[in-house]
Amino acid sequence: MHDASSTNALDEACRVLVLGAHPDDAEFFAGGLLHEHRKHGAKIQLVSVTNGQSGHHEMSSDALVARRRIEAREAGSVLGCRYDCWDFPDGYLEPSLAVREAIIRQIRDFQPDLVLTHRPWDYHPDHRAVGQAVQDASYMVMVPKVAPGYPVPRREPVVAYMVDLFTRPSPFRADFTLDATEHLGGILRMLQCHRSQFAEWIPWIERLGPAPSDPGDWDVWLKEFFLQRTAARTQRFWNKQWGPSPGLVEAYEVSEYAGKLSAERQARLFPACRSAV
Repeated sequence: MHDASSTNALDEACRVLVLGAHPDDAEFFAGGLLHEHRKHGAKIQLVSVTNGQSGHHEMSSDALVARRRIEAREAGSVLGCRYDCWDFPDGYLEPSLAVREAIIRQIRDFQPDLVLTHRPWDYHPDHRAVGQAVQDASYMVMVPKVAPGYPVPRREPVVAYMVDLFTRPSPFRADFTLDATEHLGGILRMLQCHRSQFAEWIPWIERLGPAPSDPGDWDVWLKEFFLQRTAARTQRFWNKQWGPSPGLVEAYEVSEYAGKLSAERQARLFPACRSAV
């Protein structure tokens, strides 16, 4: 038997918070699930823990920070949600007490049911730092004397890691897998907002050659680039028993350090996903 508060909580609109390291991480790794949640009327908030100051080879850091905040707001408007970029410097992030407290206050302020973030194992030190800081915050968020000033959540949120392909020291475990193909258009519209990254920085840092200057050609280039970079997800995490391989797959690993995922909450937090839990 469930108490009334639990039933009421399940009847409310789901609240989803993404804590990514950089502007564009949320949509690149979890855009499909975010669009699926929007379809179900969820309340969504996206956060870039860093200011994005280092992601360019030509622009000054100050100009880039301002530009990336504009790009993030435009991307958030595609989902109809807020997209904040914090002030921690891109490329220099550590899982410090200041970062942990900022995350605790964000969770308490937004009161999410589901938090999506990076794993503490990743190629990028900023990703690792965010994942570690979220893990460290997951218990402390319920402790009123830590980072006081905001009420503790009514219930401890579930934390899930966004997909990665790394295997050391611990391979990603796909607890939930989503065929995100139907949301590809929405994801690309969000990524198109981050022109500083996908038209300028990434082609340069990855030695791909200049991206097309014509907007239509660049849109085609971006779609091909994104699908190429995400193709390994399908190979790794899609079970052929589920049917033909889809065009785009996302996967999520539930953190054991945060709120527990009950059977009744699975469909609400991971709509349209295949479950291995």
